Amino acid sequence: MSKSLYERLGGSEAITNISSDLVDIHMANPRIAARYADSDPVKVKHQVATFFIAGTGGPNDYDGQEMRAAHTGMNIDNDEFVAVLDDALQALEMHNVGQREKEEVLYVLYSMKSDIVYV
Repeated sequence: MSKSLYERLGGSEAITNISSDLVDIHMANPRIAARYADSDPVKVKHQVATFFIAGTGGPNDYDGQEMRAAHTGMNIDNDEFVAVLDDALQALEMHNVGQREKEEVLYVLYSMKSDIVYV
């Protein structure tokens, strides 16, 4: 039996570290940083890690909003969405994630575009 994406990424600790760096990258990215201006970084990092762990086959239950509900009314454009994908790739590369796993993560993120952009 093949390993889950969660296992191939290194489990909860590794994904939590990737998520933490991802949020830091987002908050420093001039294209999307304003979206996080009033956010609690600790809470955002927890939500991202929980979502990422659950979405890759890990043991966590994600208790946040569904993607469409969380992004409705934010008027996120295509450039912002691509900036998020670029940031995700950067965080994955910082943690020496393999090419196959990077592609899978980016595919999953991209598949959510219709629930995030212009909703």
